[in-house]
Amino acid sequence: MTDAPAEVTRDVFLGGALSIVQPRTGYRAATDPILLAAAVAALPGQSVLELGCGVGVALLALGRRVPGLDLVGVERMAGYAELAQRNAAANGIAAQITCADLVALPAQLRRAFDHVLINPPYYPPTAPAAADPGRAAALREETPLALWVEVAMKRLRPGGYLTMIHLAERLPAILAALDGRAGAIAVRPLAPRAGRDAGRVLVRARKGARGPFRLLAPLVMHDGDRHRQDGDDFTPAAQAVLRDGAALSWT
Repeated sequence: MTDAPAEVTRDVFLGGALSIVQPRTGYRAATDPILLAAAVAALPGQSVLELGCGVGVALLALGRRVPGLDLVGVERMAGYAELAQRNAAANGIAAQITCADLVALPAQLRRAFDHVLINPPYYPPTAPAAADPGRAAALREETPLALWVEVAMKRLRPGGYLTMIHLAERLPAILAALDGRAGAIAVRPLAPRAGRDAGRVLVRARKGARGPFRLLAPLVMHDGDRHRQDGDDFTPAAQAVLRDGAALSWT
């Protein structure tokens, strides 16, 4: 995608604390970028890079929760990158957005960051492509998952943290890509309801660390055994993250 989307909507996140313009028919952010942002344990004054930032939801949600961050986003689709910069300005959050492919980062971004966050495409290259090119690029893997991890680890300072969200079924591939690059790996499963298998996982890894692997208790997203009525049915823990902007603990 090279041009800004023809039609956009303005949507609110974090209970209205974040206002985002995004394509009406292209890739549309929902809960995943908010969960990803909540999982980044950044401190004021630290530097943060998001690879594949889309319209900026995760990066800006993090910036809303933690003031004083050096926020940098990279997005290869120009129209989405333009919207990300527009969203940063509209929300009063300082962020540098660069239109580039993560495998060919410009020289000014080949520096060390305290945190890197990624939300790679979930589906393999053989999956059917969405009709909208922006949605297809966001959901169907073109750059291999291992390369996403490799580039992210290269951009971290020693002791820096990679945080990512992906499908639970891709966890073995994620762990294989991290092998020899990071330690102190922690995984937080995301279960749709109590007693259900996790569909997604949050993963955090520390560059150069030697700590043990930890599999944490799942974050259960919805109350009850099934959806019974109109409106959301988020658990209090999920509500705190998605509506109130709370951080997700790694303990």
